[in-house]
This record gives sequence, C-alpha cells and structure tokens, in this order.
Amino acid sequence: MRVLLDTHAFLWFLLADPKLSTPAQEIISDAQTRVSVSPATYWEIAIKISLGKYALPEPYALFMEQQLAINNFRILPILPGHTAILTSLPFHHRDPFDRLLIAQSIAEQVPLVSCDSAFDAYGISRIW
Repeated sequence: MRVLLDTHAFLWFLLADPKLSTPAQEIISDAQTRVSVSPATYWEIAIKISLGKYALPEPYALFMEQQLAINNFRILPILPGHTAILTSLPFHHRDPFDRLLIAQSIAEQVPLVSCDSAFDAYGISRIW
C-alpha cells in the first residue's frame, strides 16, 4: 500500500503525538506501506518555524534528514501533472499546502493520511 501524509500526520507520527489516530499509526508503521511525504509538507513546517508558530525538538535540517531516513519515508516530488490539477480543483479547501496534497493524492491515486474531513469533498481516499 502507498500513502501520502498530511503535515500534521507526518509530525504527529514522528513526535509520537497521541492525536494521531490508531488506524493512521498502524498504516504508517506497517513495513509494507510505502509512505510518501510531499515537499509541501516540509515547506509548510519550515514556514511555520520561521514565523515562530512551531518548534521542533532538534534543528529543522537535522530533524528532517534523520526522520525521513529513519522511517524510510519517500519524497513525492511536485510534478507539473500535480500542479495541473490545481488549475481546475474546486475551492472546497483554500489552504495552498492542503490543495497541493489533494492534487498529488488525485494524480498519484494514493490515499492521504489526514484528520481533515474537508478533503472528503474532493473524492480522494482519506485514511484516519
């Protein structure tokens, strides 16, 4: 199985936050699951850190490099085919990071691990 992580699911998994649902935890932890992370996710985290809205337990670059490697998470590059979907994607959701994740989920036909029920309006497969 392949999945794409929303930013909060990514962070909650890495930081063992109890807000991560049990099904999400199990799917991400399963060695058979190919877990992907979008550049939109680490971009959003970097922006929140720079604005003082978020802090990590380690320096950003070290944390990201180590956690991606330790957990064998793959980077799903942002491709023109992903952004092409944005040109006609309805505005059920206005957050640009989330819209890109939705577009990637649609293009790649991969479930998105997220607690955000607003994503359901796009007809994607959402795991929570």
